[in-house]
Amino acid sequence: MMKDLAMHIMDIVQNSISAGATLIKVTIFESVKEDTLKLTIADNGKGIPAEILEKVTDPYVTSRTTRKVGLGLPLLKQHADSTGGNLTIDSKEGSGTTVIATFGLTHFDRQPLGDIAGTMVLLAGANLKIRFVYEHTTEAGEYRFDTDEVNEMLEGMSISEASVMRFLKEMINENLKEIKISG
Repeated sequence: MMKDLAMHIMDIVQNSISAGATLIKVTIFESVKEDTLKLTIADNGKGIPAEILEKVTDPYVTSRTTRKVGLGLPLLKQHADSTGGNLTIDSKEGSGTTVIATFGLTHFDRQPLGDIAGTMVLLAGANLKIRFVYEHTTEAGEYRFDTDEVNEMLEGMSISEASVMRFLKEMINENLKEIKISG
């Protein structure tokens, strides 16, 4: 199940991919001063129809036809709420969706971040036609990973090559250590 925030990110980004997004931004903001962890996932996909948007955090509502229960957004909402945070979803048909989950950073029930580097590299390597931008900000600094910039740097090598994926995961993890993420 969703044991960490990276798994939630994977799940919600899969929704963005299914919605035809060509740009997906994952932004994490951590503030010790504000005791807040804010996770934002924004895409330029087809958006969620208004009548579904108002019910999207109900676990018994899903657009999928293969199962009757959609747990991704309801679980994320439950996890955010349990830490004193909240979940908001803004979507317009034809122009994309933004999901914002806010958590109490030091709250006992906040899930760990998990393998965010591995998640972002896996998503990028498996979806080469989609631009992924991952930004992580703490009081110690900011890190940005953009597949457009990575592809330029790779000069024709593919992000999906195992050696490139390993390198990118290490690079992201090293950069995250420099801005002292809380995990």
